[in-house]
Amino acid sequence: MKKLAIACMMSFGMLLSAQNYNLPAASPKQTVMQQLSISNITVEYGRPAVKGRSIFGGLVPFDKVWRAGANGTTKVSFGQDFVFGGKIVKKGTYGLFIIPKSNEWEIILNSDADGWGAYAYDEKKNVASTMVPVMKSMEMQEWFKIDFENLSEEKVMMTFNWDKTKVAVPIMVANPAEISKIIDKLKEIKKVNDDMSKMK
Repeated sequence: MKKLAIACMMSFGMLLSAQNYNLPAASPKQTVMQQLSISNITVEYGRPAVKGRSIFGGLVPFDKVWRAGANGTTKVSFGQDFVFGGKIVKKGTYGLFIIPKSNEWEIILNSDADGWGAYAYDEKKNVASTMVPVMKSMEMQEWFKIDFENLSEEKVMMTFNWDKTKVAVPIMVANPAEISKIIDKLKEIKKVNDDMSKMK
């Protein structure tokens, strides 16, 4: 009987493995991507839940660096140069950190994107930072959420929403004149490709 039970458990385990199932995560991973200009902005982060806890000023202390999510360091990847906090940030991947206060947050891009949380955070590796005001929301956001809103041709707002707190930081296209030249070249290439397709 014991052997039969073990065999059944092994068979069930193999079935689950074949289905690529995982145990539910306490803070599920999410990747959110937004095209802006000629490339994408991608954010990879863990989404903790409120679960009845006091969040900002409690679970997430004020005036201390926070990983902007859960588990590993939150990563932001820029497909081209962008303006963040009034400073041009080069194409690449950065660690995203936050220092929350009661009425404003400091949003930080750091050159170290491979750490675990904020344990190895090094202020000397900061690439850019900006202070943004805190907005209070009437609706409660159970799961921490990073998103993109108010998209235009040259700007987007990256938003952070958790519990009843929301902040937004603008990200703008850097060197718009150079980007316009690239767009013109891309249009020329597309026209040539379209003309060639018509000739087939």
